[in-house]
Amino acid sequence: MKIRRIISAVLAVIMIITALPVAFAAGTDTVILYTNDVHCAIDNYSVFAAYKMELLSDAHTVITVDAGDAIQGEVVGLLTEGASIIDIMNRIGYDIAVPGNHEFDYGVDRFFEIADNEAQHQYICSNFYDLSNNKTVFDPYVIKEGENGEKIAFVGISTPETYTKTSPEYFQDENGNYLYGFPTAPINMTNEILYSTVQGSIDAAEEAGADIVVAVGHLGIMESPDGWKSTDVIANTDGIDVFIDAHSEEVIENAVYKNKINEDVILTSAGRSFVAFGAITITADGDVTVKHVDPASIDVESMGASAQRFYEIVESDLDDIREDMAYLCDPIGTSEAELVTQDENGKWIVRVGETNMGDFVADAFCFVLSADIGLANGGSVRSTIKPGDVSRLDLMNVTPHGNDISVALLTGQQIVDALEHGARNLPEVSGGFLQVSSGLTYEIDVYKESPVIVDEVGNFIRIDETKERRVTNVQFLGRPIELDREYRVVGTTYLLANNGDGYTMFKDARVISPANSTDGEMLIMYLTQNLGGKIPADKYGNPEGEGRITINETAPEILCEHMCHKGGFMGFIWTIVRFFLFVFRINPVCECGAAHY
Repeated sequence: MKIRRIISAVLAVIMIITALPVAFAAGTDTVILYTNDVHCAIDNYSVFAAYKMELLSDAHTVITVDAGDAIQGEVVGLLTEGASIIDIMNRIGYDIAVPGNHEFDYGVDRFFEIADNEAQHQYICSNFYDLSNNKTVFDPYVIKEGENGEKIAFVGISTPETYTKTSPEYFQDENGNYLYGFPTAPINMTNEILYSTVQGSIDAAEEAGADIVVAVGHLGIMESPDGWKSTDVIANTDGIDVFIDAHSEEVIENAVYKNKINEDVILTSAGRSFVAFGAITITADGDVTVKHVDPASIDVESMGASAQRFYEIVESDLDDIREDMAYLCDPIGTSEAELVTQDENGKWIVRVGETNMGDFVADAFCFVLSADIGLANGGSVRSTIKPGDVSRLDLMNVTPHGNDISVALLTGQQIVDALEHGARNLPEVSGGFLQVSSGLTYEIDVYKESPVIVDEVGNFIRIDETKERRVTNVQFLGRPIELDREYRVVGTTYLLANNGDGYTMFKDARVISPANSTDGEMLIMYLTQNLGGKIPADKYGNPEGEGRITINETAPEILCEHMCHKGGFMGFIWTIVRFFLFVFRINPVCECGAAHY
Protein backbone atom coordinates (compact mmCIF):
# COMPACT_ATOMS: atom_id res chain seq x y z
CA MET A 1 0.00 0.00 0.00
CA LYS A 2 1.06 3.58 -0.62
CA ILE A 3 1.01 4.40 3.08
CA ARG A 4 3.68 1.79 3.85
CA ARG A 5 6.09 3.49 1.46
CA ILE A 6 5.33 6.91 2.95
CA ILE A 7 5.57 5.78 6.57
CA SER A 8 8.81 3.89 5.88
CA ALA A 9 10.35 7.11 4.61
CA VAL A 10 9.08 8.97 7.66
CA LEU A 11 10.54 6.34 9.98
CA ALA A 12 13.88 6.56 8.22
CA VAL A 13 13.97 10.27 8.91
CA ILE A 14 12.96 9.67 12.52
CA MET A 15 15.80 7.17 12.97
CA ILE A 16 18.27 9.82 11.80
CA ILE A 17 16.74 12.48 14.04
CA THR A 18 16.86 10.23 17.09
CA ALA A 19 20.65 10.46 16.97
CA LEU A 20 20.22 14.07 18.10
CA PRO A 21 19.84 14.89 21.81
CA VAL A 22 16.03 15.39 21.63
CA ALA A 23 13.37 13.27 23.37
CA PHE A 24 10.39 11.99 21.32
CA ALA A 25 7.20 10.27 22.49
CA ALA A 26 6.59 6.73 21.31
CA GLY A 27 4.45 6.55 18.17
CA THR A 28 0.78 5.56 18.52
CA ASP A 29 -1.92 4.56 16.06
CA THR A 30 -4.61 6.15 13.96
CA VAL A 31 -7.95 4.37 14.37
CA ILE A 32 -10.85 4.90 11.99
CA LEU A 33 -14.06 3.92 13.78
CA TYR A 34 -16.97 3.38 11.43
CA THR A 35 -20.66 2.57 11.52
CA ASN A 36 -23.01 1.75 8.67
CA ASP A 37 -26.71 1.03 8.22
CA VAL A 38 -27.46 1.78 11.87
CA HIS A 39 -31.08 2.62 10.95
CA CYS A 40 -31.84 4.37 14.25
CA ALA A 41 -30.78 1.43 16.45
CA ILE A 42 -29.77 3.84 19.22
CA ASP A 43 -29.02 1.50 22.13
CA ASN A 44 -25.34 0.86 21.29
CA TYR A 45 -24.30 4.45 20.63
CA SER A 46 -23.27 4.82 24.28
CA VAL A 47 -20.95 1.79 24.04
CA PHE A 48 -19.53 3.13 20.78
CA ALA A 49 -18.85 6.47 22.50
CA ALA A 50 -17.05 4.77 25.38
CA TYR A 51 -14.90 2.75 22.98
CA LYS A 52 -13.93 5.92 21.15
CA MET A 53 -13.05 7.75 24.37
CA GLU A 54 -10.90 4.85 25.57
CA LEU A 55 -8.87 5.08 22.36
CA LEU A 56 -8.47 8.83 22.79
CA SER A 57 -7.42 8.34 26.41
CA ASP A 58 -4.70 5.99 25.19
CA ALA A 59 -3.37 8.81 22.95
CA HIS A 60 -4.57 7.38 19.63
CA THR A 61 -5.87 9.62 16.88
CA VAL A 62 -9.49 8.64 16.20
CA ILE A 63 -11.50 9.50 13.07
CA THR A 64 -15.20 8.61 13.28
CA VAL A 65 -17.12 7.81 10.10
CA ASP A 66 -20.66 6.78 9.15
CA ALA A 67 -21.35 5.15 5.77
CA GLY A 68 -25.03 6.06 5.54
CA ASP A 69 -28.59 5.09 6.52
CA ALA A 70 -28.18 6.39 10.05
CA ILE A 71 -31.23 8.64 10.47
CA GLN A 72 -34.08 6.39 9.29
CA GLY A 73 -35.26 2.90 10.17
CA GLU A 74 -37.16 3.11 13.43
CA VAL A 75 -39.75 5.44 14.90
CA VAL A 76 -37.09 7.35 16.86
CA GLY A 77 -35.88 8.78 13.55
CA LEU A 78 -39.30 9.25 12.01
CA LEU A 79 -40.72 11.35 14.87
CA THR A 80 -38.00 14.01 14.52
CA GLU A 81 -37.15 13.53 10.82
CA GLY A 82 -33.68 12.38 11.83
CA ALA A 83 -32.86 15.18 14.27
CA SER A 84 -32.65 12.92 17.33
CA ILE A 85 -30.07 10.69 15.63
CA ILE A 86 -28.02 13.66 14.46
CA ASP A 87 -27.98 14.95 18.04
CA ILE A 88 -26.46 11.66 19.21
CA MET A 89 -23.89 11.68 16.42
CA ASN A 90 -22.96 15.24 17.35
CA ARG A 91 -22.53 14.26 20.99
CA ILE A 92 -20.21 11.40 20.04
CA GLY A 93 -18.26 13.62 17.67
CA TYR A 94 -18.54 12.00 14.26
CA ASP A 95 -16.16 13.54 11.74
CA ILE A 96 -17.44 12.34 8.37
CA ALA A 97 -20.59 10.80 6.90
CA VAL A 98 -21.82 9.73 3.48
CA PRO A 99 -25.49 10.02 2.49
CA GLY A 100 -27.20 6.66 2.14
CA ASN A 101 -30.41 6.39 0.15
CA HIS A 102 -32.45 6.60 3.36
CA GLU A 103 -30.90 9.91 4.36
CA PHE A 104 -33.27 11.33 1.73
CA ASP A 105 -36.43 9.68 3.06
CA TYR A 106 -37.63 12.89 4.69
CA GLY A 107 -37.06 14.78 1.44
CA VAL A 108 -33.98 16.33 -0.15
CA ASP A 109 -34.67 19.73 1.42
CA ARG A 110 -34.86 18.20 4.88
CA PHE A 111 -31.57 16.37 4.36
CA PHE A 112 -29.89 19.56 3.18
CA GLU A 113 -31.15 21.26 6.34
CA ILE A 114 -29.55 18.50 8.41
CA ALA A 115 -26.28 18.63 6.47
CA ASP A 116 -26.02 22.43 6.47
CA ASN A 117 -27.40 23.39 9.88
CA GLU A 118 -27.68 20.46 12.28
CA ALA A 119 -24.91 17.91 11.70
CA GLN A 120 -21.52 18.85 13.12
CA HIS A 121 -19.84 16.21 10.98
CA GLN A 122 -19.07 16.76 7.29
CA TYR A 123 -21.05 14.98 4.58
CA ILE A 124 -18.98 14.02 1.56
CA CYS A 125 -19.96 12.46 -1.76
CA SER A 126 -18.05 12.30 -5.03
CA ASN A 127 -21.04 11.38 -7.20
CA PHE A 128 -24.04 13.40 -5.91
CA TYR A 129 -24.41 16.28 -8.36
CA ASP A 130 -26.46 19.44 -8.67
CA LEU A 131 -27.41 19.15 -12.34
CA SER A 132 -28.04 22.90 -12.69
CA ASN A 133 -24.33 23.61 -12.44
CA ASN A 134 -22.86 20.11 -12.82
CA LYS A 135 -21.03 20.39 -9.50
CA THR A 136 -21.03 18.07 -6.53
CA VAL A 137 -23.49 19.00 -3.79
CA PHE A 138 -20.95 18.08 -1.11
CA ASP A 139 -17.16 17.95 -1.15
CA PRO A 140 -16.18 14.75 -2.95
CA TYR A 141 -13.46 13.98 -0.42
CA VAL A 142 -11.84 15.27 2.75
CA ILE A 143 -8.29 14.76 4.01
CA LYS A 144 -7.55 14.11 7.68
CA GLU A 145 -4.12 13.90 9.28
CA GLY A 146 -3.27 10.71 11.12
CA GLU A 147 -1.31 10.18 14.31
CA ASN A 148 2.01 9.84 12.52
CA GLY A 149 1.56 12.66 10.04
CA GLU A 150 0.06 10.54 7.28
CA LYS A 151 -2.66 12.21 5.22
CA ILE A 152 -5.78 10.07 4.91
CA ALA A 153 -8.30 10.93 2.21
CA PHE A 154 -11.91 9.85 2.63
CA VAL A 155 -13.82 9.66 -0.67
CA GLY A 156 -17.61 9.45 -0.44
CA ILE A 157 -19.78 7.42 -2.84
CA SER A 158 -23.59 7.07 -2.82
CA THR A 159 -25.54 4.45 -4.73
CA PRO A 160 -27.28 5.62 -7.91
CA GLU A 161 -30.10 3.34 -6.71
CA THR A 162 -31.06 6.22 -4.43
CA TYR A 163 -33.37 7.40 -7.22
CA THR A 164 -35.68 4.41 -6.79
CA LYS A 165 -34.87 3.41 -3.20
CA THR A 166 -36.40 6.64 -1.95
CA SER A 167 -39.09 8.68 -3.72
CA PRO A 168 -37.86 9.67 -7.21
CA GLU A 169 -39.88 12.89 -7.07
CA TYR A 170 -37.57 14.19 -4.35
CA PHE A 171 -34.88 14.70 -7.01
CA GLN A 172 -37.17 16.32 -9.60
CA ASP A 173 -38.86 19.66 -10.18
CA GLU A 174 -42.62 20.03 -10.60
CA ASN A 175 -42.31 19.09 -14.29
CA GLY A 176 -40.45 15.85 -13.62
CA ASN A 177 -37.05 17.18 -14.67
CA TYR A 178 -34.16 15.89 -12.57
CA LEU A 179 -32.45 18.48 -10.39
CA TYR A 180 -29.88 16.12 -8.85
CA GLY A 181 -27.96 13.14 -10.18
CA PHE A 182 -25.64 10.29 -9.11
CA PRO A 183 -23.72 11.74 -11.00
CA THR A 184 -26.09 12.24 -13.97
CA ALA A 185 -29.83 12.04 -14.52
CA PRO A 186 -30.97 8.39 -14.91
CA ILE A 187 -31.41 8.61 -18.66
CA ASN A 188 -27.67 9.29 -19.08
CA MET A 189 -26.36 7.10 -16.27
CA THR A 190 -23.74 4.48 -17.16
CA ASN A 191 -21.39 2.39 -15.08
CA GLU A 192 -18.39 3.98 -16.78
CA ILE A 193 -19.51 7.48 -15.76
CA LEU A 194 -19.77 6.34 -12.15
CA TYR A 195 -16.28 4.80 -12.21
CA SER A 196 -14.67 7.80 -13.91
CA THR A 197 -16.35 10.17 -11.45
CA VAL A 198 -15.02 8.24 -8.46
CA GLN A 199 -11.60 7.89 -10.07
CA GLY A 200 -11.44 11.64 -10.61
CA SER A 201 -12.00 12.24 -6.90
CA ILE A 202 -9.35 9.65 -5.95
CA ASP A 203 -6.86 11.29 -8.29
CA ALA A 204 -7.67 14.74 -6.93
CA ALA A 205 -7.18 13.54 -3.36
CA GLU A 206 -3.79 12.06 -4.23
CA GLU A 207 -2.75 15.26 -5.98
CA ALA A 208 -3.72 17.11 -2.79
CA GLY A 209 -1.20 14.98 -0.88
CA ALA A 210 -3.17 11.93 0.32
CA ASP A 211 -0.97 9.07 1.43
CA ILE A 212 -3.85 6.64 1.82
CA VAL A 213 -7.36 6.64 0.34
CA VAL A 214 -10.36 5.28 2.22
CA ALA A 215 -13.52 5.00 0.14
CA VAL A 216 -16.69 5.37 2.20
CA GLY A 217 -19.36 3.93 -0.04
CA HIS A 218 -23.07 3.34 0.33
CA LEU A 219 -23.10 0.77 -2.48
CA GLY A 220 -23.32 -2.79 -1.17
CA ILE A 221 -22.94 -6.13 -2.92
CA MET A 222 -26.00 -8.32 -2.36
CA GLU A 223 -29.19 -6.80 -3.80
CA SER A 224 -27.18 -4.04 -5.46
CA PRO A 225 -27.37 -3.81 -9.28
CA ASP A 226 -24.48 -5.19 -11.27
CA GLY A 227 -22.08 -2.36 -12.06
CA TRP A 228 -22.92 -0.39 -8.92
CA LYS A 229 -21.62 -2.80 -6.31
CA SER A 230 -18.68 -1.80 -4.13
CA THR A 231 -16.70 -4.63 -5.72
CA ASP A 232 -17.43 -3.21 -9.18
CA VAL A 233 -16.10 0.20 -8.19
CA ILE A 234 -12.98 -1.42 -6.72
CA ALA A 235 -12.41 -3.47 -9.87
CA ASN A 236 -12.74 -0.44 -12.15
CA THR A 237 -10.64 2.11 -10.26
CA ASP A 238 -7.20 2.33 -8.72
CA GLY A 239 -5.88 4.16 -5.69
CA ILE A 240 -8.34 2.98 -3.04
CA ASP A 241 -6.61 1.29 -0.11
CA VAL A 242 -9.61 0.53 2.13
CA PHE A 243 -13.30 0.49 1.20
CA ILE A 244 -15.90 0.95 3.97
CA ASP A 245 -19.15 -0.35 2.50
CA ALA A 246 -22.86 -0.06 3.33
CA HIS A 247 -26.34 -0.39 1.78
CA SER A 248 -26.67 -4.18 1.53
CA GLU A 249 -26.10 -4.53 5.28
CA GLU A 250 -23.58 -7.35 4.98
CA VAL A 251 -21.12 -8.40 7.67
CA ILE A 252 -17.71 -8.34 5.98
CA GLU A 253 -14.89 -7.88 8.44
CA ASN A 254 -11.82 -7.95 6.25
CA ALA A 255 -12.11 -9.09 2.62
CA VAL A 256 -9.57 -8.36 -0.10
CA TYR A 257 -10.41 -7.55 -3.73
CA LYS A 258 -8.22 -6.62 -6.67
CA ASN A 259 -8.47 -3.20 -8.28
CA LYS A 260 -8.05 -2.55 -11.99
CA ILE A 261 -4.24 -2.67 -11.79
CA ASN A 262 -4.29 -5.88 -9.70
CA GLU A 263 -3.52 -4.26 -6.34
CA ASP A 264 -5.20 -5.41 -3.13
CA VAL A 265 -8.03 -3.38 -1.65
CA ILE A 266 -9.48 -4.14 1.79
CA LEU A 267 -13.30 -4.20 1.89
CA THR A 268 -15.21 -4.04 5.17
CA SER A 269 -18.84 -3.57 6.26
CA ALA A 270 -20.37 -3.97 9.72
CA GLY A 271 -23.86 -5.29 9.04
CA ARG A 272 -27.05 -3.59 10.21
CA SER A 273 -28.46 -1.97 13.33
CA PHE A 274 -25.21 -1.89 15.31
CA VAL A 275 -24.68 -5.65 15.27
CA ALA A 276 -21.06 -4.48 15.14
CA PHE A 277 -18.93 -1.45 14.36
CA GLY A 278 -15.61 -1.34 12.57
CA ALA A 279 -12.14 -0.33 13.73
CA ILE A 280 -9.47 0.28 11.08
CA THR A 281 -6.04 0.69 12.65
CA ILE A 282 -3.09 2.31 10.90
CA THR A 283 0.10 1.76 12.87
CA ALA A 284 3.29 3.81 12.87
CA ASP A 285 5.03 1.25 10.65
CA GLY A 286 2.28 1.42 8.04
CA ASP A 287 0.35 -1.75 8.82
CA VAL A 288 -3.40 -1.55 8.24
CA THR A 289 -5.68 -3.92 10.11
CA VAL A 290 -9.47 -4.11 10.27
CA LYS A 291 -11.66 -5.70 12.91
CA HIS A 292 -15.28 -5.73 13.94
CA VAL A 293 -16.29 -4.97 17.50
CA ASP A 294 -19.43 -6.50 19.00
CA PRO A 295 -20.92 -3.90 21.37
CA ALA A 296 -22.20 -6.68 23.62
CA SER A 297 -18.63 -7.85 24.18
CA ILE A 298 -17.46 -4.53 25.63
CA ASP A 299 -17.19 -4.21 29.41
CA VAL A 300 -17.50 -0.47 29.97
CA GLU A 301 -16.85 -0.83 33.71
CA SER A 302 -13.34 -2.10 32.97
CA MET A 303 -12.53 1.03 30.96
CA GLY A 304 -10.99 4.23 32.22
CA ALA A 305 -12.86 6.99 34.01
CA SER A 306 -13.16 9.19 30.91
CA ALA A 307 -14.70 6.38 28.86
CA GLN A 308 -17.15 5.52 31.63
CA ARG A 309 -18.15 9.15 31.98
CA PHE A 310 -18.69 9.54 28.24
CA TYR A 311 -20.81 6.38 28.26
CA GLU A 312 -22.99 7.87 31.01
CA ILE A 313 -23.41 11.16 29.13
CA VAL A 314 -24.54 9.50 25.91
CA GLU A 315 -26.70 6.99 27.79
CA SER A 316 -28.42 9.92 29.52
CA ASP A 317 -29.19 11.40 26.10
CA LEU A 318 -30.63 8.06 25.01
CA ASP A 319 -32.74 7.85 28.16
CA ASP A 320 -34.26 11.22 27.32
CA ILE A 321 -35.24 9.91 23.90
CA ARG A 322 -36.67 6.71 25.39
CA GLU A 323 -38.68 8.75 27.88
CA ASP A 324 -40.11 10.90 25.08
CA MET A 325 -41.23 7.73 23.32
CA ALA A 326 -42.52 5.90 26.39
CA TYR A 327 -46.19 6.52 25.58
CA LEU A 328 -45.76 4.56 22.36
CA CYS A 329 -44.75 1.48 24.35
CA ASP A 330 -48.12 0.98 26.07
CA PRO A 331 -49.85 -2.21 24.83
CA ILE A 332 -52.77 -1.71 22.46
CA GLY A 333 -53.32 -5.38 21.67
CA THR A 334 -51.78 -8.83 21.60
CA SER A 335 -50.46 -11.29 19.05
CA GLU A 336 -50.92 -15.04 19.15
CA ALA A 337 -48.15 -15.51 16.60
CA GLU A 338 -44.68 -14.30 15.72
CA LEU A 339 -44.82 -12.29 12.50
CA VAL A 340 -41.48 -12.54 10.70
CA THR A 341 -39.48 -10.54 8.18
CA GLN A 342 -36.07 -12.25 8.51
CA ASP A 343 -34.87 -15.80 9.07
CA GLU A 344 -32.56 -16.90 11.86
CA ASN A 345 -29.52 -15.88 9.78
CA GLY A 346 -30.81 -12.35 9.21
CA LYS A 347 -31.85 -12.89 5.58
CA TRP A 348 -34.77 -10.69 4.53
CA ILE A 349 -37.24 -13.45 3.67
CA VAL A 350 -39.98 -10.83 3.27
CA ARG A 351 -38.07 -9.74 0.16
CA VAL A 352 -37.95 -13.16 -1.51
CA GLY A 353 -41.32 -14.72 -0.72
CA GLU A 354 -44.50 -14.57 1.26
CA THR A 355 -44.32 -14.23 5.04
CA ASN A 356 -47.02 -13.80 7.66
CA MET A 357 -45.77 -10.27 8.33
CA GLY A 358 -46.10 -9.43 4.65
CA ASP A 359 -49.65 -10.82 4.73
CA PHE A 360 -50.47 -8.75 7.82
CA VAL A 361 -49.20 -5.47 6.34
CA ALA A 362 -50.93 -5.91 2.97
CA ASP A 363 -54.15 -6.94 4.72
CA ALA A 364 -53.99 -3.85 6.91
CA PHE A 365 -53.74 -1.59 3.87
CA CYS A 366 -56.60 -3.40 2.14
CA PHE A 367 -59.13 -3.91 4.91
CA VAL A 368 -58.81 -0.62 6.79
CA LEU A 369 -59.70 1.25 3.60
CA SER A 370 -62.13 -1.35 2.21
CA ALA A 371 -60.18 -1.87 -1.00
CA ASP A 372 -59.98 -4.81 -3.39
CA ILE A 373 -56.24 -5.34 -3.08
CA GLY A 374 -53.41 -4.23 -0.80
CA LEU A 375 -49.80 -4.16 -2.03
CA ALA A 376 -46.69 -3.78 0.13
CA ASN A 377 -43.11 -3.81 -1.12
CA GLY A 378 -40.93 -6.06 1.03
CA GLY A 379 -38.31 -3.36 1.51
CA SER A 380 -40.74 -1.26 3.53
CA VAL A 381 -41.46 -4.09 6.00
CA ARG A 382 -38.66 -3.92 8.55
CA SER A 383 -39.43 -5.47 11.91
CA THR A 384 -40.84 -8.51 13.70
CA ILE A 385 -43.86 -8.80 15.98
CA LYS A 386 -43.35 -11.19 18.89
CA PRO A 387 -46.17 -13.17 20.54
CA GLY A 388 -47.69 -11.31 23.48
CA ASP A 389 -48.37 -7.63 24.00
CA VAL A 390 -48.19 -5.35 20.97
CA SER A 391 -47.62 -1.59 21.26
CA ARG A 392 -47.91 1.30 18.84
CA LEU A 393 -44.11 1.40 18.74
CA ASP A 394 -43.97 -2.27 17.70
CA LEU A 395 -46.29 -1.64 14.78
CA MET A 396 -44.71 1.65 13.72
CA ASN A 397 -41.30 -0.02 13.65
CA VAL A 398 -42.66 -2.59 11.19
CA THR A 399 -43.04 0.19 8.62
CA PRO A 400 -40.68 2.87 9.96
CA HIS A 401 -40.49 4.99 6.81
CA GLY A 402 -43.76 6.71 7.73
CA ASN A 403 -44.90 6.50 4.11
CA ASP A 404 -48.23 8.08 3.25
CA ILE A 405 -50.94 5.72 2.01
CA SER A 406 -52.77 6.20 -1.30
CA VAL A 407 -55.74 4.59 -3.00
CA ALA A 408 -55.47 4.06 -6.75
CA LEU A 409 -57.53 2.51 -9.53
CA LEU A 410 -55.31 0.01 -11.33
CA THR A 411 -56.12 -2.28 -14.21
CA GLY A 412 -55.53 -5.99 -13.96
CA GLN A 413 -52.78 -5.53 -16.55
CA GLN A 414 -50.98 -2.99 -14.36
CA ILE A 415 -51.24 -5.33 -11.38
CA VAL A 416 -49.90 -8.31 -13.37
CA ASP A 417 -47.03 -6.20 -14.69
CA ALA A 418 -46.27 -5.00 -11.15
CA LEU A 419 -46.13 -8.55 -9.82
CA GLU A 420 -43.77 -9.45 -12.68
CA HIS A 421 -41.55 -6.46 -11.88
CA GLY A 422 -41.45 -7.40 -8.20
CA ALA A 423 -40.41 -10.97 -9.03
CA ARG A 424 -37.73 -10.12 -11.57
CA ASN A 425 -34.72 -10.49 -9.25
CA LEU A 426 -35.70 -13.75 -7.57
CA PRO A 427 -34.09 -15.76 -6.08
CA GLU A 428 -31.97 -12.73 -5.15
CA VAL A 429 -33.27 -10.56 -2.32
CA SER A 430 -35.18 -7.51 -3.57
CA GLY A 431 -36.83 -4.70 -1.64
CA GLY A 432 -39.32 -4.33 -4.50
CA PHE A 433 -40.79 -7.80 -4.03
CA LEU A 434 -44.55 -7.46 -3.54
CA GLN A 435 -46.54 -8.84 -0.64
CA VAL A 436 -50.29 -9.03 -1.36
CA SER A 437 -53.51 -8.98 0.61
CA SER A 438 -55.93 -11.83 1.13
CA GLY A 439 -57.91 -12.63 -2.02
CA LEU A 440 -55.03 -12.16 -4.48
CA THR A 441 -52.87 -15.17 -5.32
CA TYR A 442 -50.15 -15.76 -7.87
CA GLU A 443 -47.31 -18.11 -8.81
CA ILE A 444 -43.72 -17.32 -9.74
CA ASP A 445 -41.71 -19.62 -12.01
CA VAL A 446 -38.21 -18.65 -10.91
CA TYR A 447 -36.65 -21.13 -13.31
CA LYS A 448 -37.66 -18.82 -16.16
CA GLU A 449 -35.62 -15.81 -17.23
CA SER A 450 -37.35 -12.59 -16.24
CA PRO A 451 -39.03 -10.83 -19.19
CA VAL A 452 -38.92 -7.43 -17.44
CA ILE A 453 -36.96 -4.68 -19.17
CA VAL A 454 -35.78 -1.84 -16.92
CA ASP A 455 -33.79 1.34 -17.43
CA GLU A 456 -30.42 2.31 -15.96
CA VAL A 457 -31.74 2.76 -12.43
CA GLY A 458 -34.24 -0.11 -12.36
CA ASN A 459 -37.40 1.65 -13.55
CA PHE A 460 -39.87 -0.63 -15.34
CA ILE A 461 -39.99 -0.01 -19.10
CA ARG A 462 -41.94 -2.94 -20.55
CA ILE A 463 -42.29 -6.70 -20.78
CA ASP A 464 -40.28 -8.54 -23.42
CA GLU A 465 -43.12 -10.39 -25.12
CA THR A 466 -40.71 -12.85 -26.75
CA LYS A 467 -40.16 -14.38 -23.30
CA GLU A 468 -42.54 -16.24 -21.07
CA ARG A 469 -43.68 -14.45 -17.96
CA ARG A 470 -42.45 -15.67 -14.62
CA VAL A 471 -45.69 -14.68 -12.89
CA THR A 472 -48.59 -16.95 -13.77
CA ASN A 473 -52.02 -17.96 -12.52
CA VAL A 474 -52.84 -14.55 -11.04
CA GLN A 475 -56.23 -14.87 -9.38
CA PHE A 476 -58.51 -12.51 -7.49
CA LEU A 477 -61.10 -14.13 -5.23
CA GLY A 478 -60.47 -17.48 -6.89
CA ARG A 479 -60.95 -16.31 -10.50
CA PRO A 480 -58.36 -15.24 -13.11
CA ILE A 481 -57.65 -11.55 -12.79
CA GLU A 482 -59.35 -9.49 -15.50
CA LEU A 483 -56.73 -7.50 -17.37
CA ASP A 484 -59.10 -4.74 -18.51
CA ARG A 485 -60.97 -4.36 -15.22
CA GLU A 486 -60.06 -1.64 -12.74
CA TYR A 487 -59.40 -2.66 -9.14
CA ARG A 488 -59.29 -0.44 -6.09
CA VAL A 489 -55.73 -0.87 -4.77
CA VAL A 490 -54.16 0.49 -1.58
CA GLY A 491 -50.44 0.91 -1.01
CA THR A 492 -47.88 3.50 -0.07
CA THR A 493 -47.71 6.74 -2.04
CA TYR A 494 -44.06 5.80 -2.59
CA LEU A 495 -45.21 2.73 -4.54
CA LEU A 496 -48.43 3.82 -6.25
CA ALA A 497 -47.79 7.50 -7.00
CA ASN A 498 -44.04 8.13 -6.78
CA ASN A 499 -42.89 5.06 -8.77
CA GLY A 500 -40.66 3.89 -5.93
CA ASP A 501 -38.66 0.69 -6.56
CA GLY A 502 -39.16 1.35 -10.27
CA TYR A 503 -42.94 0.73 -10.43
CA THR A 504 -43.47 3.09 -13.36
CA MET A 505 -46.36 1.01 -14.70
CA PHE A 506 -48.38 2.98 -12.12
CA LYS A 507 -47.34 6.41 -13.42
CA ASP A 508 -50.64 6.96 -15.28
CA ALA A 509 -52.80 5.36 -12.62
CA ARG A 510 -55.68 7.34 -11.17
CA VAL A 511 -54.83 8.05 -7.55
CA ILE A 512 -58.39 8.68 -6.40
CA SER A 513 -57.47 9.85 -2.94
CA PRO A 514 -54.61 9.97 -0.48
CA ALA A 515 -55.67 8.22 2.71
CA ASN A 516 -54.27 10.99 4.96
CA SER A 517 -52.63 8.26 7.02
CA THR A 518 -49.23 6.59 7.15
CA ASP A 519 -48.44 2.92 6.76
CA GLY A 520 -47.79 2.60 10.51
CA GLU A 521 -51.17 4.11 11.31
CA MET A 522 -52.79 1.56 9.00
CA LEU A 523 -51.29 -1.27 11.07
CA ILE A 524 -52.48 0.29 14.32
CA MET A 525 -56.02 0.73 13.01
CA TYR A 526 -56.08 -2.80 11.60
CA LEU A 527 -55.13 -4.31 14.95
CA THR A 528 -57.39 -2.18 17.10
CA GLN A 529 -60.42 -1.86 14.83
CA ASN A 530 -60.54 -4.69 12.29
CA LEU A 531 -58.98 -7.43 14.45
CA GLY A 532 -60.42 -6.31 17.78
CA GLY A 533 -56.98 -6.03 19.41
CA LYS A 534 -55.76 -9.57 18.66
CA ILE A 535 -53.57 -10.91 15.84
CA PRO A 536 -55.00 -14.44 15.45
CA ALA A 537 -52.81 -17.49 15.01
CA ASP A 538 -55.35 -19.19 12.76
CA LYS A 539 -54.79 -16.50 10.12
CA TYR A 540 -51.23 -15.35 10.76
CA GLY A 541 -49.67 -18.28 12.61
CA ASN A 542 -47.69 -19.71 9.69
CA PRO A 543 -44.40 -17.84 9.11
CA GLU A 544 -44.68 -18.66 5.39
CA GLY A 545 -48.12 -17.07 5.18
CA GLU A 546 -51.40 -18.32 3.82
CA GLY A 547 -50.19 -19.56 0.45
CA ARG A 548 -50.95 -16.38 -1.48
CA ILE A 549 -47.61 -16.58 -3.33
CA THR A 550 -46.36 -19.87 -4.74
CA ILE A 551 -42.77 -20.06 -5.91
CA ASN A 552 -41.99 -22.79 -8.43
CA GLU A 553 -38.27 -23.50 -8.49
CA THR A 554 -38.28 -26.22 -11.18
CA ALA A 555 -40.23 -26.57 -14.40
CA PRO A 556 -43.12 -29.01 -14.23
CA GLU A 557 -43.17 -32.01 -16.54
CA ILE A 558 -45.37 -30.99 -19.47
CA LEU A 559 -47.49 -33.85 -20.78
CA CYS A 560 -49.65 -31.66 -23.01
CA GLU A 561 -48.88 -32.00 -26.76
CA HIS A 562 -50.31 -28.65 -27.83
CA MET A 563 -48.18 -26.17 -29.77
CA CYS A 564 -47.76 -23.79 -26.85
CA HIS A 565 -45.68 -26.38 -25.01
CA LYS A 566 -43.52 -27.44 -27.94
CA GLY A 567 -39.85 -26.68 -28.27
CA GLY A 568 -37.80 -26.38 -31.44
CA PHE A 569 -39.43 -25.12 -34.63
CA MET A 570 -43.01 -25.38 -33.34
CA GLY A 571 -42.02 -23.48 -30.22
CA PHE A 572 -40.58 -20.75 -32.45
CA ILE A 573 -43.85 -20.58 -34.38
CA TRP A 574 -45.77 -20.26 -31.11
CA THR A 575 -43.54 -17.33 -30.09
CA ILE A 576 -44.58 -15.51 -33.27
CA VAL A 577 -48.24 -16.38 -32.68
CA ARG A 578 -48.02 -15.06 -29.11
CA PHE A 579 -46.66 -11.75 -30.39
CA PHE A 580 -49.69 -11.18 -32.60
CA LEU A 581 -52.02 -12.35 -29.83
CA PHE A 582 -50.43 -9.70 -27.62
CA VAL A 583 -50.85 -7.01 -30.30
CA PHE A 584 -54.56 -7.80 -30.60
CA ARG A 585 -54.89 -8.20 -26.78
CA ILE A 586 -56.02 -11.81 -27.04
CA ASN A 587 -55.16 -13.92 -24.00
CA PRO A 588 -55.69 -17.56 -24.94
CA VAL A 589 -55.92 -20.41 -22.48
CA CYS A 590 -54.62 -23.78 -23.60
CA GLU A 591 -56.93 -26.76 -23.21
CA CYS A 592 -54.53 -28.00 -20.55
CA GLY A 593 -55.34 -24.90 -18.48
CA ALA A 594 -52.15 -22.91 -19.04
CA ALA A 595 -52.88 -19.19 -19.27
CA HIS A 596 -50.76 -16.97 -21.50
CA TYR A 597 -50.75 -13.40 -20.24
